[in-house]
Amino acid sequence: MNEKLKIYEEKMDKSISFFHSDINTLRVGRANPAVLDKVKVEYYGVPTPLAQVGTIAVPEPQTITIQPWDASILGEIEKAINKSEIGINPQNDGKLIRLNFPPLTEERRKEIAKSLSKKSEDAKVNIRNIRREAIDYFKKELKNKTMTEDEVKGAEEDTQKLTDKKIAEIEAITAKKEKEILEV
Repeated sequence: MNEKLKIYEEKMDKSISFFHSDINTLRVGRANPAVLDKVKVEYYGVPTPLAQVGTIAVPEPQTITIQPWDASILGEIEKAINKSEIGINPQNDGKLIRLNFPPLTEERRKEIAKSLSKKSEDAKVNIRNIRREAIDYFKKELKNKTMTEDEVKGAEEDTQKLTDKKIAEIEAITAKKEKEILEV
């Protein structure tokens, strides 16, 4: 593979990695601590990721518990969860916070699946934009006479193969997540 193409492959991998972490925050039928990844708690005036202020556990398939290391921030954690858009009301018992995830309705599952397919399409568009950027770069190299026509043609073919591979990866991730969402 062309050395210059490695840069674009890394960009595509970062895009897929972002897509993967983004869809992990989608709520599925069971409790998943990843839905709390973007929640930040005011801890001594500093917005801190929830995972850094306490222990997050999943004692039952429909429940997440958050046990802060400093009990004085229970209220702040509760506030941060209410502000986030996960749609679950935290229950504070004075020692820990419990999040009970009700089973999803069929309608809600379809909404989430639709949101997933939009995120998937956005990720594919991002991959295609990186492909276009790579091809533009190779054409510029041809114009600058640092690559021959044959080298550019080969690089474009390699870029297309890489793009197809990365899009197939996104589709596999999407299919797996969709199965998880629609599973009752």
